[in-house]
Amino acid sequence: MKTTYTLSIFTSNTIGLLNRITIIFTRRRLNIESLTVCETERVGVSRFTIVIRHDSREAVEKLVRQIRKVVDVLAVFGYLDHEIVFNEIALFKIATPLGGTPLNIKEINLDWNAKVVHWGLDYVVIEKNGTEQEISEFYEYIKNWEILEYLKSGRVAVGKTEKGLVEYLPEGNWEVV
Repeated sequence: MKTTYTLSIFTSNTIGLLNRITIIFTRRRLNIESLTVCETERVGVSRFTIVIRHDSREAVEKLVRQIRKVVDVLAVFGYLDHEIVFNEIALFKIATPLGGTPLNIKEINLDWNAKVVHWGLDYVVIEKNGTEQEISEFYEYIKNWEILEYLKSGRVAVGKTEKGLVEYLPEGNWEVV
């Protein structure tokens, strides 16, 4: 049985670093399930959140050690789902033609904890935040209407630690945003 691992990788904001990191996954024949990159609260520091599924903890630990060796990687942390708070976001563009089955916006808001973020003439865009499973369940519900477009972000996650993870970075002259 494969286990889900979330890797938080703190790096200098350097051109080509994403390629150097993803090559490590390719060489080890590991598929990246989701990838999110963003700035952190420290100027010049980026955070990669990468989700993988693997059946060997040892292989994931080797992967983490290999990533730590990459120049411009400042810190790497690996987590199991119970060690983090995480979410994803999905956008659904749903057709709403005249005479079609109307959407129950109250049900979408209250029962599914989703919201309409844009009204077009013959479509709406609905935003759903939550876990991969929650978004998948909402997808099953909303596919009763014509889905014109669907997209989902990668995971964003923070550790369930008292300190922020950037506090574990090596000493440096990091400005706080």
